[in-house]
Amino acid sequence: MSALNALQVLLVDDNQHMRAITSAILQSAGVRKIREVGDGGAGLDALKEQAFDVAIVDFNMFPLDGVEFTRLVRNSADSPNPYLPIIMMTGHSEKNRVMEARDAGVTEFVVKPITAKAILERLNAVIFRPRPFVKTDGYFGPDRRRTDARGFKGPYRRATDAERAQTSGDSAA
Repeated sequence: MSALNALQVLLVDDNQHMRAITSAILQSAGVRKIREVGDGGAGLDALKEQAFDVAIVDFNMFPLDGVEFTRLVRNSADSPNPYLPIIMMTGHSEKNRVMEARDAGVTEFVVKPITAKAILERLNAVIFRPRPFVKTDGYFGPDRRRTDARGFKGPYRRATDAERAQTSGDSAA
């Protein structure tokens, strides 16, 4: 029996064929609880009706796209789960789109055409290697850094890093 059989997945994509493909991949991996909806607004409604372990959303939808869906999940006062792992799917892998999704608070990113390997790798990442969440004035979501920087000694890049370096005895470059 699959370890994923208890996982509850919200699948948000305006293309019914892409939902069918993604759902088939998830089912072949053992996921049995999949709720499919056709746009970001319906996805938000579904989140208010039911608890999900992960959401897989398309980037480009109308009237509410995946980026705005992610922003609302992360930042709305009435969001039922701002910590929900969100995997973004898109046929457009331009750097500005990836950065926009990342800056909205997407947890993982996969480029279409999707493969079973890519979807399962992203699921494994959000389940077995969750990143801590960060809250700043302009961002709430998973830590965007992909490496462990605990021993990092500089150069510092933020204005507040010079203050931190002075109080801790480090030298800021």
